Amino acid sequence: MPLVSSFLALVQPLAVVMTRPTFERFLTLLSGWVFARRRTVTGMLVAAGVAGKRHHAAYHRVFAAARWCLDEMGFALFTLIRPWVVGSRVRLSLDDTLARKRGKKTWGVGMHHDPLISSRKKPLVNWGHSWVVLAVMVRLPFAPKRTFSLPILFRLYLNKAAAKRHRVRYRSRPELAVTLLERIGARHPAEHFHVFTDSSYGGKSVLAHLPAHFDLTSRLPLNARLYAPPPKRTPGTVGRPRVRGEALPRPQQMLEGRARRVTLAMYGRRDTVRIAEVVARGFQVPQRPLKVVVTEALRGGRGRQTFYSTNTRQAATTILREFSGRWSIEESNQGSKQHLGFEEPPGWSRLAVERTAPIAMLLYSAIVLWFAKVGVLSWRVPQYSWYRRKRLPSFADMVAVLKRESLREALFVWVPTRRLREKVCDAFVAAAQIAA
Repeated sequence: MPLVSSFLALVQPLAVVMTRPTFERFLTLLSGWVFARRRTVTGMLVAAGVAGKRHHAAYHRVFAAARWCLDEMGFALFTLIRPWVVGSRVRLSLDDTLARKRGKKTWGVGMHHDPLISSRKKPLVNWGHSWVVLAVMVRLPFAPKRTFSLPILFRLYLNKAAAKRHRVRYRSRPELAVTLLERIGARHPAEHFHVFTDSSYGGKSVLAHLPAHFDLTSRLPLNARLYAPPPKRTPGTVGRPRVRGEALPRPQQMLEGRARRVTLAMYGRRDTVRIAEVVARGFQVPQRPLKVVVTEALRGGRGRQTFYSTNTRQAATTILREFSGRWSIEESNQGSKQHLGFEEPPGWSRLAVERTAPIAMLLYSAIVLWFAKVGVLSWRVPQYSWYRRKRLPSFADMVAVLKRESLREALFVWVPTRRLREKVCDAFVAAAQIAA
């Protein structure tokens, strides 16, 4: 079953990274990817309706042997996302996610922290791949108050055991994150980027290597050491110049003094919190001033938290509001796994592993863009009694609209009249959705 022509037209700019025969096979695999029950190459060929018409090895080679670059495809997708970014500042979200696997022969697998089965008191690990993901944060017209993170760049993290087994240099997740930031920064030196990430990527290993045209917003521990800027050096002073000024109160001490109350709309709810803020220098990277914001939820919430931004001109409420949009990358990870089979491709070779799974996330970004441009015109709020408060489409709704419109277009080819098309298409699409 081919995808609707409007979607194929949207992804046509990605053809610049492949040869024409490879891209034609890639589009066939994308069609099968959307309709397949399980995202193996053979499963995609069956869903796309081309199984038996050409040898399956030609489609396996798209991921395992063809000459094309995944980063270049991500950059091509960024050019499609950029017109949807409002203003001159491009917001990025950064995170890592686990793709659970089975078997020992798959390249790069190892034991990694599994947040799905872990708790705060008892962390647990699972066997699989750990991916570092960089996404562009946008707000789209059909949901102006909702933030979407559209993944574009990826790196596979190998733990020390896997790196030793495959004889490659070990690189930590923050090192891989810096590589992604440097890649997109070098490709777009005129853009100003602002990265939002959790505390795993907010320390010295990222902050000290942040490119010049990047800002970073992340978390700090409540006992972080903060300092004033170093005093101006007077002539004749003996010794090494100071890199830090006087010690300032730690974040947990800042709330003991004067703090103001504000009501913020974050994470889909309104919370009243106490806020204290200061511009300070951190201990590990004292050369970079930080806007430190400490919050304490007065009712519910997560108690006391500390955030910082390298953009010291931002208001504290803006920092908190924008940081809450970072959660959208978790929604991207969940949508790619649940609806596009991010964890399912079973490639064994290094090239197949590093290419196949990220296509699910690139497809996620393309589907959201297509829905914002075309698919939203065909979507209606489901008229069911259990959807009384549903007003905005989920990613599952976007995939369903893409499938429905693809089926409609395929039927239009052989149904003669427009009136008959509508009746036949509605009946056929409804039956196909029930059967699926």
